[in-house]
Amino acid sequence: MVSVADIVGIVFALIIILIFVGLSFRVVKEWERAVVLRLGRILSVKGPGIIFLIPFVDKPLVVDLRINTVEVPAQTIVTRDNVTVTIDAVVYYKVVDPMKAVSSVFNYNVAVLNIAQTSLRDIVGQMELDDVLSKREEINKKLQEILDTITEPWGIKVTAVTVRDVRLSSELLTAMAKQAEAERIRRSKIILSEGERQSANILAEASSFYETRPIAIQLRFIEALSDISQKGGLIVVVPAGQELYPTLSLAALRRLENKSNP
Repeated sequence: MVSVADIVGIVFALIIILIFVGLSFRVVKEWERAVVLRLGRILSVKGPGIIFLIPFVDKPLVVDLRINTVEVPAQTIVTRDNVTVTIDAVVYYKVVDPMKAVSSVFNYNVAVLNIAQTSLRDIVGQMELDDVLSKREEINKKLQEILDTITEPWGIKVTAVTVRDVRLSSELLTAMAKQAEAERIRRSKIILSEGERQSANILAEASSFYETRPIAIQLRFIEALSDISQKGGLIVVVPAGQELYPTLSLAALRRLENKSNP
């Protein structure tokens, strides 16, 4: 006959077995890997799926392999031409070697953030303001190369770096707006001067043409008189030496008469 003490012992043994089984197996997700430490020493990297552990002997350190993002806080930086700018960025990275990520760096998330901050300050501090505003892709590329070089021994791959915003002081923005306006005025004056120069060249060529062809200038003079004759109440005074040739007078008069009496 089974006594109560035996039943309690069996139940207690079953509980111990269940606890032992529960501690012996661990489910690792598809995007995770478990770095198993046995008595403090790295044993292997396991997963995904169900992995077996020796209770109280093996300790799993689960590492996420998905792409992680870290936002670099806004940094106030002085550029090479002594202009203060505020700039922030976003770094995208992932763990490619879980064993190195666990054994080489204490906290790789914080480490990546600190390296990104200092590297961003170094890069922007060596550039002038115009380059900072117009060469964001170059800043992204340089920052990614620096982070890749430093984080590679940690088993981390930096996939992308993006400079998110570059902010300037209100005084500097006002000065830049005035500079842009002055530049537009300068360009407009240059365009007007270029037009005047081309017009003067054309007039010089025309004067040279008329100087050797008196008949042509008489025709042009008649054309001007025809245009003037369309406006009533005007008196046309012909300068001395600009009398019309007899061969052209009749044609000019007929033309003037036709325009005056449509």
